[in-house]
Parts: sequence; C-alpha cells; structure tokens
Amino acid sequence: MAVPKRRKSKSKVRMKRAHHAIGKPNLVPCPNCNSFRPPHRICPVCGFYKDRVVVEPKVRKASEEN
Repeated sequence: MAVPKRRKSKSKVRMKRAHHAIGKPNLVPCPNCNSFRPPHRICPVCGFYKDRVVVEPKVRKASEEN
C-alpha cells in the first residue's frame, strides 16, 4: 500500500486546497421575463427555452383568507 514518505507541511496542504472553493454560479437573464437562470436551462419562472414554452409555469396561489 502506498504511504507518504514525509508529512506534508501546512503550506503545501493549504496550497492544494486553494482550488476547492465554490465559485458563484453563472447566471444569465431570461430573454422572455428577464429573471436570472442558469445558461442552457428552462427558465423556472416563465418556462421558456429558446423562444418557446417548454414547461407550463406553476401558478402561485394567493394566500386564502378564511
């Protein structure tokens, strides 16, 4: 079994982990409703993709008062 010959220093370990940070997501505005969405995905607000309706958007019900 492979075992390291020497202990890695804190500096070397931290240099290795420097690339593990999570970056911010890439978002583009929807051409139909201008809400932000991931590129090449259906818009979750209006359901459009490439100038046509792919998924009917969910209609939010107003809070019903009793």
